[in-house]
Parts: sequence; C-alpha cells; structure tokens
Amino acid sequence: MPVDLVLRGGRVIDPSQKLDAVTDVAFAGGKVVKVGNELKVDPTTDVRDVSGYIVTPGLIDLHTHVYWGGTSLGIDAEEFCRSSGVTTAIDTGSAGPGNFAGFRKHVIEPSQVRILAYLHVSHAGIYGFSDRVMVGESEELRLMNPIDAVKVADENRDLIVGIKVRVGRHSSGTSGIVPLEIALEVAEQVGMPLMAHIDHPPPSYEEVLARLRPGDVLTHAFRPFPNTPATAQGTVKKVVLEARERGVLFDIGHGKGSFAFKTARAMLANGFYPDSISSDVHTLCINGPAFDQVTTMSKFLCMGMPLSDVVKASTVDAAMALRRPELGSLKPGSVGDATLISIKQGQFDYVDVVGEHLNGDRKIVSEGVVIGGRWWHPQQSSKFKRLAGQAGL
Repeated sequence: MPVDLVLRGGRVIDPSQKLDAVTDVAFAGGKVVKVGNELKVDPTTDVRDVSGYIVTPGLIDLHTHVYWGGTSLGIDAEEFCRSSGVTTAIDTGSAGPGNFAGFRKHVIEPSQVRILAYLHVSHAGIYGFSDRVMVGESEELRLMNPIDAVKVADENRDLIVGIKVRVGRHSSGTSGIVPLEIALEVAEQVGMPLMAHIDHPPPSYEEVLARLRPGDVLTHAFRPFPNTPATAQGTVKKVVLEARERGVLFDIGHGKGSFAFKTARAMLANGFYPDSISSDVHTLCINGPAFDQVTTMSKFLCMGMPLSDVVKASTVDAAMALRRPELGSLKPGSVGDATLISIKQGQFDYVDVVGEHLNGDRKIVSEGVVIGGRWWHPQQSSKFKRLAGQAGL
C-alpha cells in the first residue's frame, strides 16, 4: 500500500506506546502504518517537515457541544478543531432521542472532523441554554425519554458512545437525583457507559458518585465549591478516592462554570490527576474562560502536571473512556489522526470560572492536524513545507 503522508522529524509523544522520541510517522489508507526513523517513501507521498514540533495522537476532547444550528449552545466543530488541535470531538448530550437524527444528518455526517456523541436521556437534549434563556432540561421529568433513548442508542452505535444526564440545582432543580437514576437504567439496558454532569446541590457530589458504575464518567470533576471533590483541608474526599478505586472516571469539562484552580491545585497536590482533560466548549465559554482544548491542557501543564500526562489525558485515556482503542494512539493500525503542537515560553494569563487568574510560563499551541491520514490544516499548511519523495518504500 502506498504511503499517503509522512510527518518527518518531529518529537513524537505517544503515551499509548510510552514513546517520546524524535522520529517519523507514516500514514496510509486512513491509518497509521509505521513509526520509525528516516522512513522511506515514494514520489507521490506527502512528506511534511515537522522538525522542532511535537507530534501526538489526534487530540480527543471528551466534552464538547457541536450541534451547531440545532441547539443554541452548539459551536462549529471544524472551525473549533482547526484552532484547538482536536481530531475527535465528543458531543455530550446536546441532542436527545427526539432530535439526534437531525444532529447525525446535518452535522455529524458532513463533518470532516470525527464527531461522536453521548445521547441525552432528555427528549430534546440541552435545549434551553443561552444568555437569555436557561432551562434545566432534567428539571422537567416529563421530558425524560428512556424508551426512545434505548432505541436511538441501539440504532446509532457507530456514533453514540454513551448516555448523558445533567443533575444539580441548575440542571435538575427539585428533581434531584431522579434523572440520574433514569439515565442509569438506559445505560444499563444498552450496555454503555454514562456521563454525569454535576453542578450545585442538590444532589451532592457524594450522592452522584455513589451511583456511578465502573467506566462511568463524572464530568466537571474539578469544579469549585459547592460540590467540590476536595476538603477544606486540601485533601481529596474519601468518596472520591473510593469511586476511583472501583473504576469511576473523572473528566474535567471546564466550560463556563465547572473548573477552579483552587480545586485543581488541591487534587494535583494529592496526586489525583484527571482521567481526561476536556474543554466543555460551547457558545458561552468559547471566548472565555474555557476557550478550547489546548488552553485547558495548558492550564494543567502550568500547574505542574507533566506534559506526557497532559497528552495522555487528552488521547489514550480519553479513548479508553470511549471504549474506542483505535483512537488516541499512533500504534500501527490505529486511526490515522495526529496533532502537531508547540510549547510557547513566556507569560500567559489563564483564568478559571470563578475569576481567579494564573500567570503561566508555558502555552500549548495547536500547529496543525492530520485527519484520516491526510494533512488537514489549510489555514496554516504552508508552515510545514513538503519535501521531495524518496523512492524505495
């Protein structure tokens, strides 16, 4: 099989292989075919000189809202992914069983960027989310639609990776924990993991964690008080440690109101790293405080999380949460996605959802992406010059 693309001479960081080395990556037929030094190519191969840059598996943003035009919180996936280095955007509950067909036909299928989804158990997903209208869809139990959710999830297993529910005072009001119980029934019926959003109590962080199963994801896991995972003494709550021990996964889901430096500092100081780093990007936070995936990753880098762990939480670990091992890796046979990043040095102002600022000395910048084994960054493609092919593959 002829090689379509080779990324030449970049620093390859692939936690799935415990790889951190200057080397080449080759793609053919939409997949990774080889990682090694001075890979031979043929004259038709697109060879990109990426020396001086970092090559990672395609970044996965485990929490986004990309039902553009279908919900008021949706952003354009392709535009976002070009700027943030994301090759797989996971939409988390923008659509429910009542409108997933439109999401699939009009957004997911035409997109060059891979979009997977957690299906909301509420009939129309997150339908009332804007500057002027804010309606918690889980507050109205008449909108819970478990029967159709099971049907739609079964019929769309190629794209639906799990079930989503939002609980908390802003999302479920006086319904409390009930929507979570309904969503768990659906997840159990279809054999998929659940992603649970949590905001202000009720219910409490403890009540939600107690119900989650191994492989389920708690998003907004490093949120500020109230419903924070850290104690006043700066330790990790016992219920959080117990949940991780039994296999519950902790996702960042930064968003407009769900990430605090104070919480993150306490968790990291105790060696409690997130299982996945995600932006929760939507119309109300894309211009701050979340901005995008690489900005969220940069915050953790500046708080002392090693680069390899930051990449791991945005690639292979996110793929494992999705139960999609073909993603998040540059192993031969994996999906042919890669992200090019650089680490800028300087003084960078980062802000969390409560207005605290962090003066960071580094910033992760997206420099380009490969999707399906093809160079995909027309806005900046001239930066990486094409080299002449070398016969002899």
